[in-house]
Amino acid sequence: MKNNNFKLGNLYIIATPIGNYDDISKRALIILNKVDYILAEDTRKTGLLLKYFNIKKKLYSYYEYNEKKKANFFLEKIIKGLNLGLVSDSGTPLINDPGYRIIQLCREKYINIKIIPIPGPCAAILALISSGLPTNKFCYEGFLPHKKNKRIKRLNELKKEYRTLIIYESTHRLLKCLYDIKKIFGKNRYIVLARELTKKWENIYGSNISNLIKWIKLDLNRLKGEIVLIIKGYISYSINDELSPKIIKTFLNLKKELSTKKAINITSDIFSVKKNLLYKFYIKNKY
Repeated sequence: MKNNNFKLGNLYIIATPIGNYDDISKRALIILNKVDYILAEDTRKTGLLLKYFNIKKKLYSYYEYNEKKKANFFLEKIIKGLNLGLVSDSGTPLINDPGYRIIQLCREKYINIKIIPIPGPCAAILALISSGLPTNKFCYEGFLPHKKNKRIKRLNELKKEYRTLIIYESTHRLLKCLYDIKKIFGKNRYIVLARELTKKWENIYGSNISNLIKWIKLDLNRLKGEIVLIIKGYISYSINDELSPKIIKTFLNLKKELSTKKAINITSDIFSVKKNLLYKFYIKNKY
């Protein structure tokens, strides 16, 4: 790792809108105007964004298949004192988008290069905060494997993940993915589908997996667009031998209509189970 005294350039990681251009930050616009070059996942898409805001900068293509090859090339420009801005097609770079390699090189080889993140939209986070599912602990999975056998294997590994799961999925593979989730996670696992966030056709819908599939089939347009799945984490129904699935089911049904205290009292009376066990279950699973 080199510690250089001569002036190095900066690398800015710039979040851009995921659909609505008005979501871009004032700071992002200032930095896009300030940098010497912009590294873009797709120069055509980024070109449209820059044209909209009348920003004229040299664009370099930097995407998944040339990232490793070009990282050193761009690092040399930063070493020479040039400031570079890194953007993806939309949203926050590196979240399932290119950029990791050049940032890794900067961190490893030149301690004085500043990596400056410019915050902004991220589809995964927008979907999560609007899902109604727990946000205090979550697991970002990105895209599941394309091949069915590998996807099944990964879903089996995630089956008992207790944190809220965030998954990206493509239009043409969504139903296949949902059927696999249904098979492995069970038909009652709650899932929120968020599509086309911030755009005209934005849609956020949550239900158990069986109903979600039915809802999509009622209008296949619901398959289209950029899609994020937010999946409720796994809940263990075997806290101990005294709290059976039947007891828990009764408690949850009562909880829908009554206060937590009343639901616990009634369930306790019906099954002669200790109230503190029900309360611990409630706290653990945040119902």
